[in-house]
Amino acid sequence: MATVRISESEAARDFLAVLARVRAGEEIVIDDGASPEVVLSASLGRPGRLLSESLRIARENGFTSTLDGGFDADLNAVIASHQEPLDTSWD
Repeated sequence: MATVRISESEAARDFLAVLARVRAGEEIVIDDGASPEVVLSASLGRPGRLLSESLRIARENGFTSTLDGGFDADLNAVIASHQEPLDTSWD
C-alpha cells in the first residue's frame, strides 16, 4: 500500500478524489504543519481482532494468559449487564 502525503488545503479542494485514492488502496496522510497529522486508510472490512489473534500476540510477547472454564459465563454476565442502548451523538 502506497502512502501519500498531502496538505490540508489539497485534501479540502477535492475530498472525493482523496476518498477514491484511499478506496483504491493508498494511505493518505493529511498534514497542515501545525496540527496532528490525519491518516486516511481503507477499512479492513472486519471489526477488531479475532480472539485467536490476540492469544497468538500474547504468546509471542511472553504473556501466559489462559481462558478458564468460566470465561464464557463471565463474558455473558458482562453483556447481560449492559443491555441499554448507547447514548451517542451519532444517532
